Amino acid sequence: MTVNGLRLAELIGSLSHALDMTEGQPRGHCIRCCWIGSRLGERLGLDARLRHDLYYTLLLKDLGCSSNAARICELYLTDDLHFKRDFKLVDGSLSEVVNFVLGHTGLQADLLGRFRSLFHIFRNGDQIANELIQTRCHRGADIARQLRFSDEVADGILSLDEHWNGKGRPLQLAGEAIPLFSRIALLCQVVDVFHAAAGPDAALKELRERSGSWFDPALVREFEALADDAFWQGLTDPRLTEWVLVHPAGQGEVALDEDYLDEIAAAFGQVVDSKSPYTAGHSGRVALYTDILATQMGLPEPRRRWLKRGALLHDVGKLGVSNAILDKPGKLDAQEWAAVQMHAAYTEEILSRIGAFEELAQVAGAHHERLDGKGYPKGLKGDEITLETRIITTADIFDAITAKRPYRGAIPVPQALEMMAENLGTAIDPDCFAALQAGIQDFSLYLTPEQPLANAS
Repeated sequence: MTVNGLRLAELIGSLSHALDMTEGQPRGHCIRCCWIGSRLGERLGLDARLRHDLYYTLLLKDLGCSSNAARICELYLTDDLHFKRDFKLVDGSLSEVVNFVLGHTGLQADLLGRFRSLFHIFRNGDQIANELIQTRCHRGADIARQLRFSDEVADGILSLDEHWNGKGRPLQLAGEAIPLFSRIALLCQVVDVFHAAAGPDAALKELRERSGSWFDPALVREFEALADDAFWQGLTDPRLTEWVLVHPAGQGEVALDEDYLDEIAAAFGQVVDSKSPYTAGHSGRVALYTDILATQMGLPEPRRRWLKRGALLHDVGKLGVSNAILDKPGKLDAQEWAAVQMHAAYTEEILSRIGAFEELAQVAGAHHERLDGKGYPKGLKGDEITLETRIITTADIFDAITAKRPYRGAIPVPQALEMMAENLGTAIDPDCFAALQAGIQDFSLYLTPEQPLANAS
């Protein structure tokens, strides 16, 4: 069973582009890793069930990566996206790690701030590495299980950074104690990153040099036998995404029904909200507020359910914006504000990859448009903005005002309503605001302790 012809592989594969963003990788990184690993799995003679689980391990290997972004910025005083992108090119040797840290820590900070950060990092390096990888790996495995994937998929994600010699993380597993899917995923990741940076010879060089330390030597030999000229041509073929999304390994007996679609949207909403402590629970609350507003405005249940998914995914594009900007306590400069505005366009770009989400992509991607045409990313105005977008916008603004932010505390609901009322007809649709006022008592069920209701009526 599918929803409007939507298949699980298309949905997960398309959403994997958001995971590429949060790792600072070029679009299609997870898709390419999936293609590499699926080819390797076939060569190894894995059965259909194992090839299916390997397929989704590779697409979702970075599922927990948003959860350590804020901490990276805090510790290294840096841009998490560039940090993560460049760190994938480090081989783990002491000299490379030291040079990387010196070249990526506190470059925009004052001298004292940079010195303090470097001192803390060099003094507590192992502890910091454990913290960052533990957070990411466990979070990714937990969400994979929420998405109904097998323990094998979750364990494959959990142990992505384990090394054959036992010096990896988070569990210091060694040799064949490391799940096969993890061994394959790490190899595929390094192949794609170094191939993208410097070509096939560089990718093969890294595998050979790390064979027996990072990588299972048997897997390296199998990959070398696989990696002929046709393989490398396939890796850069513009049809690769299409091939991956229809690959037999991605097709299975799991029904993509309405309930499962809701769960997937909620899970990716959690991925987004994990990126910053200031957005914890944001997508879920916006979805709940959206549903309450839509109910007040008389939208039928199927449309409300559809719209709630859009609300859960409305900020998925924020995975492509650095936490150095999202969590900045002071005023953003023009360049930083431009980067923030891109998140709405990223949301539409990611969701539009899913054929059945064409309309939803436009609705969710427009949640920062304004009735007066002064919004972003397209400067839509008036009737160009759909009712469904106006509902999400109202819910989003309400939560943004009543939640704690880097530069201020949470604002009580009565004051928030007053602030919103000042923007009726310009940023906020009056009918949606009326529905907000009518449903405000229902909202109290979902407010966090930092979002005081006070006397809202």
